[in-house]
Amino acid sequence: MALPLLPGFSLGRNPGKEKFHKSQHWGYCNNVAMLLAEDKPGIGGEPLTGQKLKPKFSVFPAEVGCGAPAWLAFDKQVLSFDAYFEEEMPDKDQELYRIRHCKIYFYLEDDTIQVVEPQVKNSGIIQGTIVRRHRIPLPSPNEDQFYTIDHFNINTEVTFYARRYKIIDCDRFTKNFLRKMGFKLNPPGNCPDDPYTKERQMILDSMNPLRPYERIDTLKQFLEHDGHVLRFYCVWDDPESPFHDPRKLILHYYLSDDTIDIKEIIPVNSGRDVVPLFLRRDKLPKHAPTGLYQPGTITSRTVLNVFGNSVGNRGRYILDNRKTGAVHQEFYRDSDLKIGAVINVWGRKLMLCDCDEFTKDYYRTKYGIEDFTPVSYEVPPCPRAEKSIPPYTGFGSEEDSLCSCMSLVPKPPQKDFKKFMEKDRYGLESNTLRFLAKLVTDRPIDKDRKFIICYFLSDDTVSVFERRQRNTGILGGKFLEKRRIKKPGQELFKSEPSEYFNAQDLFIGARVCFHGHNFLLVDADEYTINYMEKHANEFAVADIDFIFKKLKNIAEPRSREIRQVFAAADPQNTKVIEYDPFRNLIVSITDGAFSEHEIMTLGRHYKEKEECQMDHHFLLAKAQERLKKNSFENFEQLSAVLLYNDREKCGVLPYETCRTICKSFKLPLSDDLLQTILTT
Repeated sequence: MALPLLPGFSLGRNPGKEKFHKSQHWGYCNNVAMLLAEDKPGIGGEPLTGQKLKPKFSVFPAEVGCGAPAWLAFDKQVLSFDAYFEEEMPDKDQELYRIRHCKIYFYLEDDTIQVVEPQVKNSGIIQGTIVRRHRIPLPSPNEDQFYTIDHFNINTEVTFYARRYKIIDCDRFTKNFLRKMGFKLNPPGNCPDDPYTKERQMILDSMNPLRPYERIDTLKQFLEHDGHVLRFYCVWDDPESPFHDPRKLILHYYLSDDTIDIKEIIPVNSGRDVVPLFLRRDKLPKHAPTGLYQPGTITSRTVLNVFGNSVGNRGRYILDNRKTGAVHQEFYRDSDLKIGAVINVWGRKLMLCDCDEFTKDYYRTKYGIEDFTPVSYEVPPCPRAEKSIPPYTGFGSEEDSLCSCMSLVPKPPQKDFKKFMEKDRYGLESNTLRFLAKLVTDRPIDKDRKFIICYFLSDDTVSVFERRQRNTGILGGKFLEKRRIKKPGQELFKSEPSEYFNAQDLFIGARVCFHGHNFLLVDADEYTINYMEKHANEFAVADIDFIFKKLKNIAEPRSREIRQVFAAADPQNTKVIEYDPFRNLIVSITDGAFSEHEIMTLGRHYKEKEECQMDHHFLLAKAQERLKKNSFENFEQLSAVLLYNDREKCGVLPYETCRTICKSFKLPLSDDLLQTILTT
C-alpha cells in the first residue's frame, strides 16, 4: 500500500537517518522530481507566492554607489571599527579575564570581514590577524546567512565564531558612510580597563629601582639631523713651520651626534704628505688635557667598592648615583662655532674664517645670526713678473719662434681648428673671397696687368694669380703663393706679434701692399659680394644700415641740394637712374668719403628688381617627367599632408613648410626645380 508523501518530509531506506527539511520543497527539473531550497525563485526570477527572499550581500542605495556594481563602486573602500573582547584566563590567579583591543575591517566591495589586533610590546600574546579576511556567517540559527553592513553600528555587539566583540567607535570615513546609508549612529562607548595591565602599571610606577640608569636618548637627534653637516673653512698658523704659512682646513660638524672631523687642503707641490684626515671624526673637548687619560678613566657610570679589601679580599660594588670622582668634559657644540672664533684642537689653535650656505641658513634659523662676514686670512700674492718675450730672430715663422719661448720642450704652433672646420670648403660653399686687382704703378707695361687675389677664410691666407694676356710679354700664372701676409710698415725684429691682412681689409676700392707690390682692388665676383652682404656684421662696407647712418650724417645738411641734383639727373621723371650717374652723384655728395664697395652696396640695395617671366607649363612638364621616370605615386598622401598643415583653410602654405613636406616624401626633383616651382 503506497502512502502519499507530505510536503516538507523526505523518506529513505534508513528510517533512523531521516531528516525533516523545513527549508526545502519539491520541484521538477527536466521532468525529474528533486528537492529545492526555499529561497529559489520562480520562473523569471520572480519570488513565489508567500516567499520572502533574503539578500545575500549588502544592499546599497543607488545614489551611494552611483549605479555601478559594488566591486567597482566601493573598490579599496573599507569601514574601520574599534572594538574589544574579553578573554577568560582560567589558568592564572593574577587575572580572571583580559581585555584585548582589536580593529574590525569591513570591505564594502565583497562584504568580507577581517579582525586585527594591534601588537603590544612585551604582551606575551600572539597578536596580529585574529580572523582572516572572508565572509563570516551569522551565529545560529541563521548560519546560512552572512554579515552585511546592516549588522554594524557603534556601541553594538557582533559574534564571530562564538567570540563576542563590542564595537565602541569607528573612524570618520565610516561615520560619514553610515550616515549616507541612513543609519542612526549610536554614541561612542567606553572601553573598560584591563585589570592585569592596570595592576602591572601600578607596580611599575611604585617601583624605585636600586640601580637607576641614566637614559640618554640620541635617537631623536639622529633621526632629525641625519645627513646634516655644518661646514667651516678654517686656517691654522703653524708656529713650527719654517715659513709660517697658514694651512687651510675644512671642519665638518655632524649634527646627528655632535662629532667633528677636520680635513686639510694641501696645495699642489707643497711638499707635505697627503693624509686622509687632519682629525678623525669624534667629539672634540673644549679644553685639551695636559696628558691623555688612562683607559677606563672616562666612563658613563662610576662604580664604588663598599668594603674594599677588608672582607676576605672580596669587594662589594655598587653604582655611584652621585658620580663622585667622575671626570667631566665639555665638548664643542654647534653654539660654540661661529665665524671669527678660535677653537682648540688638541693644542692647535684654529680660526674659523667662513662657512657654506647650508651652515648660514642653519645659524640664521636657529640662532638668528645674520652677520656672516668672512675673515680674510690669505696674504696678498706677490706681483707676478711679466714674462718678457725676446724679439723675433728671423728664423722660421714668428709663431714657431714664440712657441720655443713658452716651454722647455718646443711645440709646433696650434692652428684654429674650429675656424678651419667652419670656414673650409663644403659643397658649393667655397668660403673664398676673390677680387680683381691691378698694380698701382707708373710703369706703362704694368698698368694693364690683371690679378686675381684669393682670400681663404679657413686659415686667413692669401694667394695671387695673374691673368694671362696675349702679346704682353709677361707669363701669367701664380704670382704669390698661398700664405699669410704681413701688413707693411712693421718692424721685423720685435717682441710683439705682427699684424696680418684679414678679410675686413679687402674690399672693392681698397689699396693693399703685398711684399712691396701695391694692388688696387677694382672688382669682386658675385659670391664674394653676396657673402659680405650676408655677413654684414663682419664687413662694414657691406652693412647697409651702417652706410645709411654714415650717409645721413653727411647729406642731411644738404638735403635740398641733393634732391635738385637727382631731379636734374632724371629729367623725364622715370625714377630710374643708371649706375654710373648714380655713382658720380654719390661721389660728389660725399666728397670721396665713400669707398667703391660702399657705393656699390648702396646701388645694389636700390637696384630695380628684374621680373623674370617663367613658363609654368614648362616647369610642370619637367616636374611630371621626373616624377614619371622615378615612378612616384604617393600623390594622395602628399595632398592629405598639405591639407592637414593648412589649418586656416586658406589654400596657401609658407615656402619652408612646403619644402619640408616635399623633402619628407623624397620627391625626385632637384633643389633648383623645386625652389622655382614653390616660389613662382
